[in-house]
Amino acid sequence: MQPQYTEDLLAFLNRSPSCFHAVENLAAWLERAGCERLFENRPWTLQKGKRYFVTRNGSSILAFSVPKTFGGMQIVAAHSDSPTFRVKTGAEITVEGRYKKLNTEGYGGMILSSWFDRPLSLAGRAVVRTANGVRTVLVNIDRDLLVIPSLAIHMTRGTPEQKLNPQVDLLPLFGGDKADYTALLAEAAGVAPQDLLSSDMVLYPRQKGTTVGAQNEFIVAPRLDDLQCAFSAATAFLAAENTEKLNVCAVFDNEEVGSRTKQGADSTFLTDTLRRIADALGVQESEWLAKLPDSFMLSADNAHAVHPNYAAKCDETNRCYLNGGIVVKFSANQKYTTDAVSASVFSEICRRAGVPVMVFHNRSDMAGGSTLGNIANAHLSLNTVDIGVPQLAMHACVETAGALDTDYMVRAMTAFYQADIRQTADGVYTF
Repeated sequence: MQPQYTEDLLAFLNRSPSCFHAVENLAAWLERAGCERLFENRPWTLQKGKRYFVTRNGSSILAFSVPKTFGGMQIVAAHSDSPTFRVKTGAEITVEGRYKKLNTEGYGGMILSSWFDRPLSLAGRAVVRTANGVRTVLVNIDRDLLVIPSLAIHMTRGTPEQKLNPQVDLLPLFGGDKADYTALLAEAAGVAPQDLLSSDMVLYPRQKGTTVGAQNEFIVAPRLDDLQCAFSAATAFLAAENTEKLNVCAVFDNEEVGSRTKQGADSTFLTDTLRRIADALGVQESEWLAKLPDSFMLSADNAHAVHPNYAAKCDETNRCYLNGGIVVKFSANQKYTTDAVSASVFSEICRRAGVPVMVFHNRSDMAGGSTLGNIANAHLSLNTVDIGVPQLAMHACVETAGALDTDYMVRAMTAFYQADIRQTADGVYTF
């Protein structure tokens, strides 16, 4: 099997240095495919058979296709954000009159050491003054701009990772004493410095995504977690047709910091949108509630593969490998929402589509992470399975995944979107 989507995935990753750029790229992609953009502060008129999308905060996006008959919902959820450093207000710090560095803080759980000694730059959004108020501007300073120099081994003899201090050890070098952060950012935003009001800027590695391995079987790129799943979800959403189900592609911001924002999975963005869809289609509340058992969600966030140098860090009997297919994730403490029913339904859909499935459990003596499914389920209770693409170096500045697994994920999600999952009166799930 030759990977079909690797080049497109890498191009998407390279164009998406921040969550704002990722969502804008998804929106442009959806519009090119014929989806109509909606706005939360305007009325909605929906037509059966058409596709639409809406954004919130410029960093989360929901796309949906209107079926001919409302038979429930089939939702894929991923996230747009990745661990990084965010620039603080009053960013410049002058060192001994010779250097300027930027004051930053960590966003999400990071492998801090992976950010040392590589070209970095800045991307995000700026808020600028206009004659009528303020507006946001996407900013990407598309050149090698910053570096976080490590301390020479002669001076530290190897500082342990756990002792790295983000306020001391990881502030990026910006320039000499003449460097002017405000002027640079204002120029990138296309305004005078006095009209630059505020910004949400993050650091990103300048390394482009690429393939490695004896047969180019691995992908090495920034932000694989979770733009690999976001890319797969959008690709599958556009490829699938379903006349019975409301297909939804949801990409939320702020998963890496708990999702408790107006645009996160713990917000009302999904339920607000679904309520407006139901209202526009004339679906009564009783009908809506009756269709929830016939609805299903894939919570798609990348998973841990067996590490070739640390194989003992993975569970003894549940082993996941790069290029091995889709990972179904279980957690006894419900950090993942997968249960026997949701895992079985999804695995059968994958089997019919010719997609291999692996199972992930954390080692019993290691605490695992959490993701979108259990958070979203607190607002919209559906059968949900947590899935992902296996990868290495999760939350590093640059991560590694299998070149085949994007194709497996797109195929699995497409088959899911095209299925008609229903629960019969005697408890049988058909699809």
